[in-house]
Amino acid sequence: MMRTRTGMRHVGTLAALLLAGTATGAHAQFSGDSGSGSGDAPSAGAPAASGSEGGRKESRADRRRTQKTVDVSPYLEVGQVLTADLKGDGDVLTYTTLAAGVDASIVTRRAELAATVRYEYRIGESGGIGNSSSLSGLLRGRLEAARGLNLEAGAIATRTRADGFGGDNSIFLGDGRNVADLYSFYAGPTFARRIGGLDVGAGYRFGYTKIDVNNPTPPGVTSQDIFDSSTNHVAWASVGAKPGDLPFGWQVSGGYEREDVSQLDQRFEGKYARADVTVPIGPTLALLGGVGYEDIEISQRDPVVDANGVPVRDENGRFITDKSSPRQLSFDTDGLIWDAGVMWQPNRRMALTAKVGRRYGDTIYTGSFTYRANHATTFQVGVYDGLSSFARGLSGGLSSLPTQFDPTRNPVDGSINPCVFGDQGGGCLSNQLGNTTTAQFRNRGIQAVLSSRLGGWSYGVGAGYDRRRLLLPGLSAIADLNGIVDENYYLFVSAGRQLDRDSDISLAAYASYYENGSPGAGDVQSAGVSAAYSRRFWRGLTGTAAASLTAFDQDGFNSELIGSALVGMRYNF
Repeated sequence: MMRTRTGMRHVGTLAALLLAGTATGAHAQFSGDSGSGSGDAPSAGAPAASGSEGGRKESRADRRRTQKTVDVSPYLEVGQVLTADLKGDGDVLTYTTLAAGVDASIVTRRAELAATVRYEYRIGESGGIGNSSSLSGLLRGRLEAARGLNLEAGAIATRTRADGFGGDNSIFLGDGRNVADLYSFYAGPTFARRIGGLDVGAGYRFGYTKIDVNNPTPPGVTSQDIFDSSTNHVAWASVGAKPGDLPFGWQVSGGYEREDVSQLDQRFEGKYARADVTVPIGPTLALLGGVGYEDIEISQRDPVVDANGVPVRDENGRFITDKSSPRQLSFDTDGLIWDAGVMWQPNRRMALTAKVGRRYGDTIYTGSFTYRANHATTFQVGVYDGLSSFARGLSGGLSSLPTQFDPTRNPVDGSINPCVFGDQGGGCLSNQLGNTTTAQFRNRGIQAVLSSRLGGWSYGVGAGYDRRRLLLPGLSAIADLNGIVDENYYLFVSAGRQLDRDSDISLAAYASYYENGSPGAGDVQSAGVSAAYSRRFWRGLTGTAAASLTAFDQDGFNSELIGSALVGMRYNF
């Protein structure tokens, strides 16, 4: 009898996890979340409130997170940097950095927030580097406004390459070629609560993304269209019940999404409705199945062309929209969708979901695996397959980040690292930042993230593969870009340790390989390693010494090996 009760508790926990996840994660049916690496499974960074509403007991780790901690640390910083070309012409650059910023970590019973914001001004001294400035930041947070109702938001400001053609090393100094300033945010409410025996979920998300470009591409190279700005709206709702009165769980859900892109007056519009069932077949195993209807349409206008029929670009490398041209479809599908799969949860710390289905007129595969070895170690793998865009993918990636992480930066140039890690797990935005193309695309890939603390060290590993197939109208003036496939492989590793009461050390390394499918474009390889040592001298006054080595290679261009060193002082208020 004890075994039966234990088995039923396992079944209840399994079903609760499924329904709680889908109640808050029904929006993952939309392509905007495909880049998150979580497929259509519940996000590892989902609010704890949604799990508790599904019937999950609060763990000791959950109780620790509800303890109030507020750490807001504004700072001023000055640094001296030397950067040398170790392989090419041997140029040596020196400059001084002046920076102001704030790092914040807030955890209360009703709110969670992790943020880092920094403004830096660089004063060129030698090597021909001019003065420049940059704003960078990353934020992810939620506020429980009422029982089951969360207000969520995320934002990023950083520098990246304007397109996948490379053309600059990863330090992004001064007015380097092919550099883009990226700003993006999303915000909106989510609701997940058990009402009258039913699990009810709903949500809305608004997103905005903007790119400012400096000297986009090397001379003589024709790039893909470079992203400018877009707005995105997504809304979803669901209702269901876990097994109890019926031997299976069920859910009915639906949603709508629209994105309007400034370039070529591009528009994405999609809607879906579906029904899902969860059939437990054992204490730890359940069968999943769903069927529904979706209608997706992607359209845009033609670019202005010259007398020879060649598309005209502005000074930033963007196509100029022909407002008088008719709207053309680059993707159009409507009809039946379905998927089937399994979920396995052998214990409270491990869960595996795998699905196969039919969407977009093609077979799709999605899945996720999460393993929490203890309160400090989490391993996540996500397989995704969907329709996406640069902006929608970025909003989805931000929303999938945990609300608690340790923000880390490049110790030399102050830029945000592409992956974040914390007790809730982690996430990477490397796949979203691979190419700032305006075109919509079919997006497939896999991402794995490990976050842990061991032997006094805090460390994280993020790795993945991302494949994009561009979608453009077949009769457009830029139809030659239709069907182009870009592939991105990436790896990021970071580690840190407090050596004693007043000093600590941090290490980071990355490697990436971008395989560019555009005609005349070369593949891009880059790798780097950095180390920093910090020591507190007096109260909030800390000194830092850092060094980095960056390698960059693009087919058709000279490879680079850049060595950099920094010494600086920071005062935390």
